[in-house]
Amino acid sequence: MNPSEPPNAAPPRRADLIRVFLCGDVMTGRGIDQVLPRPCDPALHERFVASALDYVRLAEEANGPIQRPVDLSYVWGVALDELNRARPDLRIANLETSITRSDDYVRKGINYRMSPENADCLAAAGIDCCVLANNHVLDWGRGGLLDTLANLDRLRIQFVGAGRDEAEARAPAIFEIAKRGRVVVFAFATTTSGVPRGWAPGPGRAGVNLLADLSPPRTAQIVDQIARVRRAGDVVIASIHWGANWGYDVPDEQARFAHTLIDRAGVSIVFGHSSHHAKGIEVHRNRLILYGCGDFLNDYEGIRGYAPYRDDLPLMYLADIDPASGELLALEMVPLQIRRFQLVHASRADAAWLAGELNRTGQVFGTRLALTADGRFSLVWQRA
Repeated sequence: MNPSEPPNAAPPRRADLIRVFLCGDVMTGRGIDQVLPRPCDPALHERFVASALDYVRLAEEANGPIQRPVDLSYVWGVALDELNRARPDLRIANLETSITRSDDYVRKGINYRMSPENADCLAAAGIDCCVLANNHVLDWGRGGLLDTLANLDRLRIQFVGAGRDEAEARAPAIFEIAKRGRVVVFAFATTTSGVPRGWAPGPGRAGVNLLADLSPPRTAQIVDQIARVRRAGDVVIASIHWGANWGYDVPDEQARFAHTLIDRAGVSIVFGHSSHHAKGIEVHRNRLILYGCGDFLNDYEGIRGYAPYRDDLPLMYLADIDPASGELLALEMVPLQIRRFQLVHASRADAAWLAGELNRTGQVFGTRLALTADGRFSLVWQRA
């Protein structure tokens, strides 16, 4: 984006490009569910916290009172204005929350759920596709997953990365973008993100699309799977939930996996997540690799321990892709902040700090962010 553009200008847009909105972990359970109109029972099964209302209390102690109940669009805050400005063709989020009132919790320490009634907040943001290949979608058992799938069907939101059986869990979500072609979304999860091996699907058994490893043979299987679906002119997005929650390092196996999907399967965007904060960005052969998108919505306000990573500063990713070549034309990012369980614009100082961290971690990939006059970011890279 040109810094001289007026503050409310949308990113430059060719008539034939496809614009995709991507965001990291949407964790609308627990405390956030409690402030929405029709929450689940707040009882939790955590070591130190027995009620989801405690997360509401922590957020209010940190940033002030939340008038309850909030409306279904409340949590998205200014992100709705940014989406209306940017007008993406497709809106994709990693939903790390089961949509269920099931009490069949899995003994794993942290369990996220939101009520089916409150799940309408996803429709309030116009989400088109929920990625479910992650380590929280089965927090309330396979019954909770089946409820999640049924509720997304009710909301007419496509899902990918989990299913009622192995075939559905592995299947991509496919979107027809009028007069410009298809966007095909695949989703995978790895055990390195905390997904139990027992969550894998099977014949007649619901589960998530789990990768036991990122080895060359496993990668070759993914390449073949994409090749069987991909058509000329498709924009292919590969979502993958991988790695630890904290830290900026990108393991070599992640980079190799991402590069192979681009080199051999023609993937346009590798959409990585699991880290609670944004990580470095790479552009490989003019294709976008997001190694970690960070959280987009969470109830972590007031929780201490990882403050230096600033997980309260989410990013909106708006990628412009040329469907003819599959290449990245532009990436705009909007820095936000979570306050009282709502997205607000980040301050200029916070945006500058975030840009500095992403520039530092992006050096190894040859990418940097330009902070524009209107407080947004534009990715800069050397085009191949």
